Amino acid sequence: TDIAVIAGVIAAVALVLVFLLLVTLRYMCRHKGTYHTNEAKGTEFAESADAALQDDPALQDAGGGSRKEYFI
Repeated sequence: TDIAVIAGVIAAVALVLVFLLLVTLRYMCRHKGTYHTNEAKGTEFAESADAALQDDPALQDAGGGSRKEYFI
């Protein structure tokens, strides 16, 4: 009877591990690969970062002709 109890405990632990593996895989597959960026539209074909940001209306009123920094 001791062997049956040990086998039952091992089987229960194995079932719990398989269940956790399936839950983890399902979670990873459902939440993979989608993200959204806040980049300006039409900038993917620009020659450089400066050229892409020149037409950005948010940067037009940033102040005089001083040098600007872009954090990308």
